[in-house]
Amino acid sequence: MSQWIGNGYENWPTEILQRSFNTIAVSEPRPRILCVTFNRPEAANAFTTESAHELHDVFAPLEIVRNHFRVVVLTGAGDKAFCAGGDLKERRTLTEEEWVLQHELMERTIRAIANCPVPVIAAANGAAYGGGLELMLQCDFAYAADTARFALPETSLGIMPGAGGTQTLARAVGERRAKELILGALPFTAQEALEWGVVNRVFPAQELMEQTLNMAERIAGNAPIAVRQAKHAIHYGLQSDFATGMMFELEAYQRMVHSQDRVEGVAAFNEKRKPRFQGR
Repeated sequence: MSQWIGNGYENWPTEILQRSFNTIAVSEPRPRILCVTFNRPEAANAFTTESAHELHDVFAPLEIVRNHFRVVVLTGAGDKAFCAGGDLKERRTLTEEEWVLQHELMERTIRAIANCPVPVIAAANGAAYGGGLELMLQCDFAYAADTARFALPETSLGIMPGAGGTQTLARAVGERRAKELILGALPFTAQEALEWGVVNRVFPAQELMEQTLNMAERIAGNAPIAVRQAKHAIHYGLQSDFATGMMFELEAYQRMVHSQDRVEGVAAFNEKRKPRFQGR
């Protein structure tokens, strides 16, 4: 990490793992995999102002420090909830001005997750409602326990999704189904989430984390620069027309060609050995 000496990031991976958080927990369950856990099971892992601060503190540096953690797994503590969304008990105490400021903070946190160059996998261990589902939808893809349940119930509470839900859910399930789910505040099951493209796979609850970490480990074993460039090409290409997306892919490819990992990958293939990718 010497390239970040003087910028305050040289010890960040160690520091973030040693830091004591109040609403989340962080760990490195397998090498180069950062696990971020909503850690308020007594409150269904509901999202608070402090949660937004703490999540931002974890995700924002990942835009700069890219050579240690290669995958992030986002999950919830306990077996009942991934994240039940915004903590309405806290919000009940907020003035209108405080509500606006809190949401601006949460918007900043959502952007940090959405813009994270490192792949982010959600492991929905239980209910993902409201902002919890929106956070899950900001991840690159998601796995779910067969007991998980999902909903964007905001319209039944006098509000509407405000952390990307109207955009990410519609892109996952299509406009007409998204309107049905959001306007009707309809809950749906893990199996429905799988059939509609909200999650990629569904596992028995006791297998969820192992299966998620297995995939995270597989991704972490691939060339980090190639993974980042492919992630960006897919994401931003889908926001444009096909020809523009192709141009974006070619630009991403050309940036990757100059990496040492590209040389190592080809050499390892020809020498019939496992590559040793350094993220350079």
